[in-house]
Amino acid sequence: MSEERGFRPRALGEIAIRCADMAAMVDFYENTIGLERLHGNRDSAIVFFRIAEGFAGHTAVLALFHQTAGAEKPVTGGNSALHHIALSLPFQEQDAVMRWYDRIGQPYRVEQFGWIGWRGIFTQDPEGNTVELVAYDPSMRTDQA
Repeated sequence: MSEERGFRPRALGEIAIRCADMAAMVDFYENTIGLERLHGNRDSAIVFFRIAEGFAGHTAVLALFHQTAGAEKPVTGGNSALHHIALSLPFQEQDAVMRWYDRIGQPYRVEQFGWIGWRGIFTQDPEGNTVELVAYDPSMRTDQA
């Protein structure tokens, strides 16, 4: 912690995504990814999903915001400022992720990041945002001496 500044962020509190099709997005994050819905439904202006317990009592959440009437459709994919969101899970569960995606026909790709020991399983939500389910396994590190 910087003495001059007097604070240091400790955890991610919220990821917020503006959505054109709230029903499809709620269905994806609840039923495909498996996040627990905390508040709201497919007809709500805002829907909150639990990601993790978070830090100091603040639950880490994914918030879906329905775009306002008359607003342009949110930009996703390569033209968006958002590259992707990554959600962590145990390495041992990644095989289950791939089996689940295969079962439901959800396209995905797998990438390994040996310099840090991560493996990511990447897919896209209904609006084109890239979602990664990432895990750490020390045996995947390629820079070990």
